[in-house]
Amino acid sequence: MIRVLLVDDQHLIRAGLRMLCDAQPDIEVVGEADNGREAIALAGRLVPDVVVMDLRMPGVDGITATSRILADRPTTRILVLTTFGDDDHLYPALTAGACGFLLKDAPPIELLDGIRRAAVGDSPFSPEVLRRLVQRAVHARPDSPPALPGLTARERDVLDLVAEGLSNTEIADRLHIGVTTVKTHITSLMAKTDSPNRVRLALFARGV
Repeated sequence: MIRVLLVDDQHLIRAGLRMLCDAQPDIEVVGEADNGREAIALAGRLVPDVVVMDLRMPGVDGITATSRILADRPTTRILVLTTFGDDDHLYPALTAGACGFLLKDAPPIELLDGIRRAAVGDSPFSPEVLRRLVQRAVHARPDSPPALPGLTARERDVLDLVAEGLSNTEIADRLHIGVTTVKTHITSLMAKTDSPNRVRLALFARGV
């Protein structure tokens, strides 16, 4: 059972997320918070596996809450839900330790998959968010992936497409391979490049 703490200052969003999670046999919502200060307190008391975190909240915001929660409990996974126009908060949240970013208007199946992936140590990113993170970091520089011993030709192909912000499904379609194969290549690439998540892998590909 994945223990989840929901953090958002909008009651309707929390209620929708709770309904979505409560319908799943493997996800349990253990608490809700409408601000960062409450989230920090509840995370310490309830010990959730995954915190679904909003960034813009009155008082203590989601970035500060993320940093404080992880300082006390580094194994907690914090999955950020963001809006399309919230670019200025993405890198600070990543620096604070967030493990992934999903858009608030993502399909329910993507949100649930993101919670499950975060719980097992993966870093789920909406493709749109990943593309914006990379574009802002490199200022649209068209750098090729740096030379790296032990990288196969197929891994270089996958690395190029990760740098473009493509999802696993889009990469699989582009290269005419299975999604599971893409995941295997990305796991190998992260190990070879010492990249803790997909964003760092994309930035490595761009030479940043």
